[in-house]
Amino acid sequence: MLGAIIGDIVGSIYEFDNTNRMDFPFFSERSTYTDDSIMTVAVAEWLLSDNTHSHDTLEEIMVRYAHEYSFPMGGYGGAFSQWLFRPEGLVDYMTGKLANGRCPYNSWGNGSAMRASAVGWKFSTLEETERVAELSASITHDHPEGIKGAEATASAIFMARNNFSKEQIKDYIINEFNYDLSRTCDEIRPDYYHVESCQQTVPEAIIAFLEGNDFEDVIRTAVSLGGDCDTLTCIAGSIA
Repeated sequence: MLGAIIGDIVGSIYEFDNTNRMDFPFFSERSTYTDDSIMTVAVAEWLLSDNTHSHDTLEEIMVRYAHEYSFPMGGYGGAFSQWLFRPEGLVDYMTGKLANGRCPYNSWGNGSAMRASAVGWKFSTLEETERVAELSASITHDHPEGIKGAEATASAIFMARNNFSKEQIKDYIINEFNYDLSRTCDEIRPDYYHVESCQQTVPEAIIAFLEGNDFEDVIRTAVSLGGDCDTLTCIAGSIA
């Protein structure tokens, strides 16, 4: 979790002011947490307080944290903000009618992956890690790609903390989640842009982890890719 939060803080000032440099100031007076850190801590509290891993408890904790920290740098994503603060206007995408309370909204956004790091630390098996990562995502991000992003992130963390090699982690993520990890950061960087999907954030974050020589190098590499770099760097940092 510390890796996720440090990555978020370092990336915070470059999210809307991208840099492709590696020698940027690591911290500055403007560096701060974003919604990525807030929801990372919320998921951790859920894991520690509810052994049943219920959506009801997760919802209560996420909403409570959002109301306590209502205006983080960059704010909350549009659909997620409505889920948190204006649930009476939510539409159930399955029926096309107003929902009766909060409901998932078929998102494949990278918010499901950026908050998953605690899941990667909590459990003793990869199977349980992926099962609970799906639960942590599907309360809002129930699109298959949103779930996959959370599972891939938590799986990589689980494998890294259990001394799997980078090559083993890479092979597993490719085979299990069908992410393209064959690219290099130098190949990604020129055409990468601000995109908030799991599909175009999680693989890039994992590649930054795979290429990095140490924790700081991973963070610098992830920031240098640009895009939605606080979330990208939060995910890369959580694995590193």
